[in-house]
Amino acid sequence: MASTKRWFESVAEAQRRAKKRLPRSVYRALLAGSEQGATLSDNVSAFGELGFLPRIAAGVPAARDQATTVLDRHVSLPVIVSPTGVQAVNADAEVAVARAAASAGTAMGLSSFASKPIEEVVAANPSTFFQIYWLGDRDRLLQILDRARQADAKGLIVTLDWTFAHRRDWGSPSIPERLDRRAMARLAPEALAHPRWLLDFVRSGTLPDLTAPNLTPPGGQAPTFFGAYGEWMTTPLPSWDDIGWLRRQWVGPFLVKGIMRPEDARRAVEIGADAISVSNHGGNNLDGTPAAIRALPGIVEAVGHQIEVLFDGGIRRGSDVVKALALGARAVLIGRAYLWGLAASGEAGVVNVLDILRSGIDETLVGLGRESIHDLAPEDLVIRPGFALHLSSLGPSVPGAGG
Repeated sequence: MASTKRWFESVAEAQRRAKKRLPRSVYRALLAGSEQGATLSDNVSAFGELGFLPRIAAGVPAARDQATTVLDRHVSLPVIVSPTGVQAVNADAEVAVARAAASAGTAMGLSSFASKPIEEVVAANPSTFFQIYWLGDRDRLLQILDRARQADAKGLIVTLDWTFAHRRDWGSPSIPERLDRRAMARLAPEALAHPRWLLDFVRSGTLPDLTAPNLTPPGGQAPTFFGAYGEWMTTPLPSWDDIGWLRRQWVGPFLVKGIMRPEDARRAVEIGADAISVSNHGGNNLDGTPAAIRALPGIVEAVGHQIEVLFDGGIRRGSDVVKALALGARAVLIGRAYLWGLAASGEAGVVNVLDILRSGIDETLVGLGRESIHDLAPEDLVIRPGFALHLSSLGPSVPGAGG
């Protein structure tokens, strides 16, 4: 089916429509990677180095099974919405994403730097996991956890694959700390050149929200995005002992995001995590880090029988999802793909992206002669020598080193 005005047939088309609809600065914020963008590029291109070995006359039934569980939540497809901060691409932002994920039968991760309160997001999608950074002192962290618990977040994601570095964002625009008159005057020409994007906010009676309401201190005001960023940036990086303490404070599913080494995956098992995400923060951290898909096989080999292994980085097609599952991931998380859908068509655009991935997974299962995602295995792939990184050969992590 070809794309129509209300429907697009690929994530690439969603990206093209997002570029057309968004002000240049907003669109560039979705593309940014650190420094040269080497990791950002490899995250996507590495999937092209993996091939398939199709089966014919395999007697695949008409209905293929994509359902699984992630952090004790049933999902209808192995694709989870990854937490991303300040979704100024659409006036409904994270609430629209939550509704779309719920209608697709899947779960959502909500960033602590999100622009919508966790209470509103959980109301839109009860299968919401809350994401947190190691931010502030332990009392501050307990206050953030308490709010997530009271809002009935179904799990906690602790992100460790982002460490502050100057010149972090390759191609990233300048983002104002708040939308005061001076900032609006500077950005007005861009906004006026994209009237459909601007009209969404006019109709909602709001401006793009650059605050972090989920980090509001008791009795205080929500910090600006950069205020929250500054608090995180000035907090000393955690040790594994710190992450173990954080795990003990949260009664419920606990995911450590940002694993790229088998030995770090083992440490996550030791501190009692329920799941890990193999991730390099979408190419937005230490540039030169290999694509996450290259690290996945070695990490699955190290701990895959002990903990849920999720994958995050570079998913653009349903066939990409299948490749990650065949290498041992239970499910994948998506970031830029759904943000492009949100920018292109709001809630419907996110649903559209999830439908594209669902259809792509199904078509790939048929080609491989598999009736279920749970039947996928490495022998379904052509894996060229040197593709997978066996990172345990690089030596042990520094004891107690931060994430």
